[in-house]
Amino acid sequence: MDYSKLFDLTEKVCIVTGGTGYLGAQNVNAMNDFGATVIVADIRDEESRWSVKGVPPRGIFLACDVSSTDSIKSCFKSVFDRYGRIDVLVNCAAYGAGYGLGSQIEFMDDESWATGIDGTVGSAFRCTREVIPYMKTNGGSIINYASMYGVVSPDPRIYGDNPQKQPPNYGAGKAAIIQLTRYCAAHLAQYKIRVNSVTPGPFPNPANQQDGRFNEQLANKTIMGRFGQSHEMAGAILLLASEASSFMTGSNITVDGGWTAW
Repeated sequence: MDYSKLFDLTEKVCIVTGGTGYLGAQNVNAMNDFGATVIVADIRDEESRWSVKGVPPRGIFLACDVSSTDSIKSCFKSVFDRYGRIDVLVNCAAYGAGYGLGSQIEFMDDESWATGIDGTVGSAFRCTREVIPYMKTNGGSIINYASMYGVVSPDPRIYGDNPQKQPPNYGAGKAAIIQLTRYCAAHLAQYKIRVNSVTPGPFPNPANQQDGRFNEQLANKTIMGRFGQSHEMAGAILLLASEASSFMTGSNITVDGGWTAW
């Protein structure tokens, strides 16, 4: 066994939904650096501050709206038609609803609740369902983004009226992703498709770090006393995308600075 090549992704075709986002872009860059052909699948946002470092040398950008089954189908078909395979899918993209007063349980309306659930577990479900036919022949790895707030509740004492308050549909949807991951792992193993999830802790976009007191309280919730940096999710993604995790499926890797450990 040549352990120096354990994380090598050469010849693997990888799709990252939300690949221009704060965490998604680092996933793209890391897998590209390890030899993968990476498809950045996202809603094009020219205003986005966070993007991959140009178009990956071995990959392309494809517009993909994870709220739309037709858009997902078109994206995945384009990838398969071009490369003849899909080896890795990272379900990083998500969307939500319910902010301000509407983020609170007693004031959230049905439409906001449903949109937030759909934008988390619904989007992961659709993308997983649509990639299965392309992975059946050679197997593959599906990596779902959950969240620490799918494992524990936000502490309302530190959020107060802060606009970053996390709505209940976000946490419920992220918790559902962890269970969807287990379910898919069990039912897709027959096709040699592995399904795992990653659970980030506090990785706030720097653009949202304007409230110093809140930032201090949030960081102090972790054992390490700080936020995660976007590149610090790359190790978990590389592990699950590569043969280094060949005997892992149905697992959830927590990268939270110890938040959920105490």
